Amino acid sequence: MLNKYARAFFTRVLTPFAAFLIRRGVSPDTVTLIGTAGVVAGALVFYPRGEFFWGTVVITLFVFSDLVDGNMARQLGRSSRWGAFLDSTLDRVADGAIFGGFALWYAGHGDDNVLCAVSIFCLASGQVVSYTKARGESIGLPVAVNGLVERAERLVVSLVAAGLAGLHAFGVPGIQYLLPVALWIVAVGSLVTLIQRVVTVRRESAEAEAAAATETTQVTVTDTAETTQGADPTQTRGSEAAK
Repeated sequence: MLNKYARAFFTRVLTPFAAFLIRRGVSPDTVTLIGTAGVVAGALVFYPRGEFFWGTVVITLFVFSDLVDGNMARQLGRSSRWGAFLDSTLDRVADGAIFGGFALWYAGHGDDNVLCAVSIFCLASGQVVSYTKARGESIGLPVAVNGLVERAERLVVSLVAAGLAGLHAFGVPGIQYLLPVALWIVAVGSLVTLIQRVVTVRRESAEAEAAAATETTQVTVTDTAETTQGADPTQTRGSEAAK
C-alpha cells in the first residue's frame, strides 16, 4: 500500500530537491551512501542509549535518500544495474542498523531478552524476505506477490512507534509501550510475508517445471511425427510385407 500511494506522493514532493542536487553536481550514488551513513549513525548512536525520539528524527531525515537517489537517476537518465545493486545492498545495511539498535537497547539498559530476540528476528526476517524475492527472480520466476509487510511498512511502523515511544523521556506516560507492540507486529508481519513469498515461489516453480515438461513432450512428439513423415516409402512397404 505504501509503495503504491505514499511513494508516488513523496516522489513528487522530492523532485525539486533532486533537481537541485543535480545542478550542484551531486551524483545519485553519493546521495545513497550519505543517506545510509546517516541512518546507520542515527540508529546505532541513539537507539542503544534509549534516545528513540532523536534517533528517529535523524533517521527520518536520511531515510528519504532512498527516494531522492532514484529520482535523480531518472532525471539524469542514468538508471543502471550498478545503481540498483548499490541501493538494494545499502537498504539491507540500513535496516540491519535500525533493528540492531533496538536489539542493543533491549540487551543492555532496556533489560528485556524477549524483546531483544524479537528485534533480532525482525532484523533477520527482513533480510530473508528481501532475499526470497531476489533469489526467485534470479532463477527466472516472477515472484508475483509483495506480501503483507514490505520494507516500507517495516520502516514506517518501527520508526513511528520508536519516535512516539521516545516522547516518554519528555514526560508522556505509557507511550513507551508502543515500540514493543510495533516490534511484535513487524515480526509477525514479516513471518507472514516470508511464508507468502515462499509459497508463491514454490507454486511458480512447479508451474514453470510443468510448462517446461509439456513443451519438451510436444517437441518430442513433433520430432517423431516429422521423422515418420520423412521416412523412405520403400522401406515402409518392405516392412509391411515382412509382417
